[in-house]
Amino acid sequence: MQLSIRDLTGLLQANESTVSRWIRQQGLPAQQVGGQYRVNRAELLEWATANRVRVSLELFDHFDDGDDVPSLACALAAGGVHYAVQARNRQEALAALVRLLPLPDGVDRELLLNLLSSRETSASTAIGDGIAIPHVRNPIVLNVTRPMITLAFLAQPVDFAAPDGKPVGVLFSIVSPTSRGHLQLLSRLAYALHDGQFRQAVSNRASCDEILHEARRIEAGRMGP
Repeated sequence: MQLSIRDLTGLLQANESTVSRWIRQQGLPAQQVGGQYRVNRAELLEWATANRVRVSLELFDHFDDGDDVPSLACALAAGGVHYAVQARNRQEALAALVRLLPLPDGVDRELLLNLLSSRETSASTAIGDGIAIPHVRNPIVLNVTRPMITLAFLAQPVDFAAPDGKPVGVLFSIVSPTSRGHLQLLSRLAYALHDGQFRQAVSNRASCDEILHEARRIEAGRMGP
């Protein structure tokens, strides 16, 4: 579903002039259809994550129906949390991340690395504060049994051409058997990264147990009592 400017004012909790300015000046992806701007939900989510703009839960609810997708904590547990990953630059960081992904035999990791590298060349996936979520514009669907998120902490931060100029030392990567599953996990991760305690745990390179605890706390709060 394509979103109109009016839709965006509710989802982004901003007035029409602010949304229009974001389109003109801050790269909010939009296409003109019949003289009116239209925005893809998935691209809106990516832009909001990168620009640290809070999105209404209505958008996340849209992604939370359909496929059976694990919770953020379960996805992180499945993908693994890795510390002191060695890399001297962005390309080496991406290569190290691809090697860490728990993928089945037969997956072309070199092709995956090339796709991630090409995306970084066109637009950095860094979202600020030393965090990046390497992915391609169109979600990569891989032959895995369930969606997962891999978290890698680099031994030394590297330049990722981040919008805030800070080097990146934290990488999240999403692997999913379906496009919808990818977007569902991206939405949950984006929501969690707006939470101060979760973001602090990640920035402080807390233990795996602590990070999973924060993820469970956030999702328990979303579910309500």
